[in-house]
Amino acid sequence: MKEDTLLVHAGRDPERNHGIVNPPLYRASTILYPTLAEFANRAARKYTGFSYGIHGTPTTFALAEALAGLSGGHRALVTSSGLSAISLALTAFLRQGDHVLVADTVYGPTRAFCRQVLSRFGVETTFYDPTIGGRIAGLIRANTRVVYVESPGSQTFEVQDVPAIAQATHARGALVMMDNTWATPLYFRAFDHGVDVEIQAGTKYIAGHSDLLLGVIVAKDEPTFRTLKDGTAAFGDCVAPDVCALALRGLRTLHIRLRHHERSALTIARWLQRRPEVQRVIHPALPEDPGHALWRRDFRGACGLFGVILKTASLPAVAALVDGLRWFKIGASWGGFESLVTNPDPRDNRSATPWAETGTLLRLNIGLEAVEDLTADLEEGFARLNAAL
Repeated sequence: MKEDTLLVHAGRDPERNHGIVNPPLYRASTILYPTLAEFANRAARKYTGFSYGIHGTPTTFALAEALAGLSGGHRALVTSSGLSAISLALTAFLRQGDHVLVADTVYGPTRAFCRQVLSRFGVETTFYDPTIGGRIAGLIRANTRVVYVESPGSQTFEVQDVPAIAQATHARGALVMMDNTWATPLYFRAFDHGVDVEIQAGTKYIAGHSDLLLGVIVAKDEPTFRTLKDGTAAFGDCVAPDVCALALRGLRTLHIRLRHHERSALTIARWLQRRPEVQRVIHPALPEDPGHALWRRDFRGACGLFGVILKTASLPAVAALVDGLRWFKIGASWGGFESLVTNPDPRDNRSATPWAETGTLLRLNIGLEAVEDLTADLEEGFARLNAAL
C-alpha cells in the first residue's frame, strides 16, 4: 500500500461503525465489566484491550494503529506531549546505575530532562558529537542501555549516520531511540535504519494546525512495546480522545502538507543563500550543507524547518528584521500551517557552536503561505535590518 493511501485509510473501520467515515469519539474513564471474575482479571486487557480510560479508548487506539502503520513499526503509544513521549520512553528502559548516550544536538528540553531529572535518579548521560557515526562504539559502556538519536539536530540540523550508530549500539546490546519529528516517518524510515523506538512530537506535523499537544512512541516489536506500555501506565500519562480525533484528522493530509512545506522551504532557503546579510543557511537538503550526503542517502524528503545564520550579531538589528515581519510570526513551536521565526541560542542544544559569537541564528518554519509573500516579507525585513546597522 502506498503511503498516501495508508494515511487516508489507517485507523479507520467504517464497516464496524455504521458506515461512519471517521472513528467515533469515545470519551471514557470508567469501563464496565459483566462479571466480578472479569473485573478481577482486568489486567489481562492491559496491552490489547480497554480496562480504564487512562489506558486508552477506541479513539486512542485508532490513532495509535494509524501511527504504527505509518512508521512501519509494531505498535504505537500516544502520550500527552512530545516531551512526555521522550521522558516516558527513556524512563521505561533506564534504571539507577545505567548510562545513556544522547546526541549533543537534541531538543533543549530533552537535554534538560537528562541533566535535571535522570541525574537525580542515578542515570548518567554522555552527550556525543552528532557526526560520530560508528565511532560511537568507543563511548558505549557495559552499563549503557540506550543511545538516543535526533537527526537532523535541533536548531543546528546536523545529520547523523543512524545505521552506523544502530549497528554499533546493537553489537553491545543497547537500544536505539530516535526523535524523528523533523522528517516524520514519511521522509525517514526509522525502523529500516536500525532504530528500536521511534519518538515524535505529534504536536508538529501530525497535528499540523498548531492547536493540540501530542506525543508518539512507536516500538519495533512486542517486548519493546510492553516495556513502553508499562512505563507509560506507571506515570499515569494519557491523551484526551478529543485530541486523538483531531490528530487523526491532521494525519489524513500529512503527505500533501509535507510536500508543500518541503518545496516552499527549499525555495526560500535558496533565496536566502543569495542574500548578502546571510552567513550560512542550515538545511540538509541543500548540496552545500555538511550533512547533505547522509541526508540524500537516508532521507526521502525534507520538511519546512531550517536555520539561517545572519552575519550580524546585533540583536537590535535582528529585532528590527523580525519584529516587523507580517507573515512570519514569533512562536516556539513549528510544523503548523503558519510560518514562524525565532532566534534560539544554539548553546542550549550543543556544546560547540563556533559561529555563535559572530552571527545570529534564526530558525524558520515555512508554512503554507505563498512563497512570493514570504520572500517579500523577508525582503522588507532585511531592509529594516540594514537600516538599523
